[in-house]
Amino acid sequence: MKAVIQRVSRASVTIGGNVHCSIGPGSLVLLGIHKDDTPEDIEWIARKIANLRIFEDADGRMNQSLADIDGELLVISQFTLIASNKKGNRPSFNDAAPPAKGKADYAYVCSELDKLTTKPVKTGVFAADMQVDLLNDGPVTILFDTRNKE
Repeated sequence: MKAVIQRVSRASVTIGGNVHCSIGPGSLVLLGIHKDDTPEDIEWIARKIANLRIFEDADGRMNQSLADIDGELLVISQFTLIASNKKGNRPSFNDAAPPAKGKADYAYVCSELDKLTTKPVKTGVFAADMQVDLLNDGPVTILFDTRNKE
């Protein structure tokens, strides 16, 4: 599983020309599900996202989490994060989870995040054609990969 976490001033997702949901200050998460992800991977990444201290404290240091700033969270599924670019110029998505597993694991991550955060998690629609708009604050962008837990 891979996650790209961006500190945002605002973010929204539009589907079919209509704004599906939006958030104010908080984090936008782009989430790619690998075919071999386990419940342990899901729980690890949810804890990392929920507790990530990327928001500034009174001294201007990145020392606060979503809960500390009463921030919002928007999680968007993005299977293209699992792309392999080892051969040629066309990405391979063979390691991305099949749709049923991807949808279930995406829902599980969002459910775990709901338990770990103070505000309801907002989401896109799995497998929909979405337009994501964001104002990256900083910019601050953090990557997590359950295959390379650092």
